This record gives sequence, structure tokens and C-alpha cells, in this order.
Amino acid sequence: MQYEKFKALKLSHDGGVLTITMDCPEKLNAVGERMHEELAEIFTVAALDPETDVIVLTGAGRAFSAGGDIEWMQKMIDLDGAFEKTAAEGRRIVFSMLDCEKPIIAKVNGHAAGLGATLALFCDVIFASEAAKIGDPHVSVGFVAGDGGAVIWPQLVGYARAKEYLMTGDLLPASEAAAIGLINHAVPAGELDARVDAFVARLQAGAKKSIRWSKMSVNIGLKQMAHAIMDTSLSLEALSNKTSDHQEAVNAFREKRPPVFTGR
Repeated sequence: MQYEKFKALKLSHDGGVLTITMDCPEKLNAVGERMHEELAEIFTVAALDPETDVIVLTGAGRAFSAGGDIEWMQKMIDLDGAFEKTAAEGRRIVFSMLDCEKPIIAKVNGHAAGLGATLALFCDVIFASEAAKIGDPHVSVGFVAGDGGAVIWPQLVGYARAKEYLMTGDLLPASEAAAIGLINHAVPAGELDARVDAFVARLQAGAKKSIRWSKMSVNIGLKQMAHAIMDTSLSLEALSNKTSDHQEAVNAFREKRPPVFTGR
């Protein structure tokens, strides 16, 4: 398979398990342009790999993913057509995860925010370190939660909770996220690898085709929901990309100060 072309993602293969590691630890695995392009392709490539049975998604260092890279955000503001490309990739990320028959397990080793949360929540089973927090603070940077949050959060925790967390951008401790059904398991940090390994081994020892096709059966309704929502939510995110509030949030991040929003 064509794994050698991936540079922002670190890929390792061990006995039928493909581990995909978002590999920018110095930026807490914030997703930049190159990583976003690769995330839009990797699950399709992995789905076609006959030597892969299970996929594990994780982050390098102390975070799963801090969301979007701030310099990339500025580029999308400044460059005409940049967000159009990003939106198309965002759609491919979500649907390639939903279309992949092979189980995708999230190993949330640290904070998962924004796109990082979306990536984790579209995995099939989610294990998180108790030290991790998870949330979708798109609104904190003047963005619409358009890259999948509007699809997956209501399905996992209901509409009332989803709207609360998507409108405030609050991060939840992993234990609370597990308690409300946002993720499957919150485990002590030192046990995370072993718990994920044990679950993956159980899947590998099972009836692989039955497991895959059960996933696909469950995903039918979720894909229908995603098809109904994603184009509109990504279009609204594109509109928010050009607001004064979004530019203010990018400026505030660079200047290490709270943003002052004006509603424009």
C-alpha cells in the first residue's frame, strides 16, 4: 500500500493492526494543511489494505489533537478558495471513516479539541486517558462546528447536551464524557495502551467479516444523517471563516489574549 507518501501521519503496522499517529507533538498535533490532506486520504487507503484488520488512531506526545493549526486558519482567511479545498477534504475525512469497513479505534492519549474531537468521535470505539479532555470549541475561534460536530454530538449525547457543548465550546474531562456516553471508556493514563491492545486483540480474534458488516449496518443511519447535514454545516463554517469574529479569534490566539467578539 502507498503508506510511504504520508508525512504528517506516522504509520506503523503490526500483525494486522495499523496505528495512525498524528505526528506534530510540538503543536499538540494541531491539524495543518498537510495533515488535513493526509487525513482525507488515509482511511480510504487503509480500507483497501488486505494486511490491515483493525485501525487505531492516536496522537504523538501529550495530546491527541488540539484542533486546527492557527497559521493554517489565517491562510484560509487570506487565500481565496482555500476553505473550499478544506471543506471538500473535511467531507472526505468523515465519510471515509464511516465507509471504512474495518473497525477504527480511538486511543485518546491527551486533549482532543475541535477537529481532534470530531476525529475521535467518528471512530467506532473510543478509549481515552482520564487525564484527557474532549470538546468542540469551534465557536471559541469564531467558527461554526461544521466539520462533523453537528452530526456526531447529537447522536451520542442527545440534542440538548450537544447544543450546550457546541455553543459554549466547553471541554469535558474524559470521565464525564464517558458518563454521558460521548466516549466509551475513560481509563487511567498508564492503562490506556493495554486496554486498547486488549480490545483490538479481541476484535482480531473474532469473526472479522461479521464484525465489519455489523459496523456497516450500524453506520447506515449515521451516514444518512451525515449526508443530510455535512454540506450545509460545512457551508456555514465557510461563511464563518470570513467573519470579523473569526479573524479576531485568530489574532487573539497569536497575541495570547482573550478574543473580544462583536457579533460581526
